[in-house]
Amino acid sequence: MQLLRCRSYSCMALLLSACLIGCGDGRPERVAVTGQVMIDGEPLRHGFVQVIPDNARPAVSPIDSEGRFTLSTFGNQDGCIPGTHKVAVNGIETISPTRQKWHAPKRYMDTETSGLTLTIDENTKEVKIELSWDGEEPVEETFAEE
Repeated sequence: MQLLRCRSYSCMALLLSACLIGCGDGRPERVAVTGQVMIDGEPLRHGFVQVIPDNARPAVSPIDSEGRFTLSTFGNQDGCIPGTHKVAVNGIETISPTRQKWHAPKRYMDTETSGLTLTIDENTKEVKIELSWDGEEPVEETFAEE
């Protein structure tokens, strides 16, 4: 009887393990994505990146001081959903509650005007997003205090 109970528990544990391994987190597949944002050949040092699928949750990442980013969709650095997606880059730096500086043209912060897309099919560590000022220069804005 004791042996039968041990085998029964072992079988249940094995079955539960197999179910957990096959279940995943119930969310869409994601692939790990890291890369760098460049503007006119130099790293963009402020802002964040958004990778926006048509019918799924966007992936986002802050940009570090070397222009590097690691995308997150549901959790910390869990990647993005595979496919071809529109991209937005917001190159803003908040200087104070009433001042901000644009380190990239405002057109890049909207997927409809950025002209940027990204195709991700598998884990990748070397995505390059290239931006250009096209004759414009960084802009500093001041807002009235409320």
